[in-house]
Amino acid sequence: MTPTLALLRGINVGKAKRVAMADLRALFEDLGFRDVRTLLNSGNVVFTVAREKKDLGRTLEKAIAQRLGVTSRVTIVTAAELDAIVAGNPLLNVATNPSRLMVSVINSAADMDRLKPLLKRDWGEDRMGVGPRVAYLWCPNSILESELAVAVAKALGDGVTSRNWTTISKLHAMTSGAT
Repeated sequence: MTPTLALLRGINVGKAKRVAMADLRALFEDLGFRDVRTLLNSGNVVFTVAREKKDLGRTLEKAIAQRLGVTSRVTIVTAAELDAIVAGNPLLNVATNPSRLMVSVINSAADMDRLKPLLKRDWGEDRMGVGPRVAYLWCPNSILESELAVAVAKALGDGVTSRNWTTISKLHAMTSGAT
């Protein structure tokens, strides 16, 4: 059994994509997943998979659309990948506010090449680091007004979803079995 995390892009952001977390948990349980838990009202789902399934993200996207009536990109992260994301964060020595330290998880590792030009640019106080399938963004003044955050989102388009460090830490505790 492998603890796994599904990051749903855009769920519960704005009025158009509101989904009750109880309904989301029920959907995952009906699909045969175990130990299904959500984090607050965030669209993040931790669950256990008996064995890895090919195209799990696409399967979940279709099920969410059919049953819950909303479209959402789903990014799948295994517990081992999340362990590596947390352990590999190169910005922890400069980040002083976890709500302004973003982790952008990329659906396809092939898209990482799109970030190379951004690594060469001076972003002022903002900082960027990369790891396998992730970009770490430190935006000390504002995430919403960060040119770096906008550039990463533009470079990756629909192939990325971001969470702040506080949320990543909570999800990591959930996949690690910590309370």
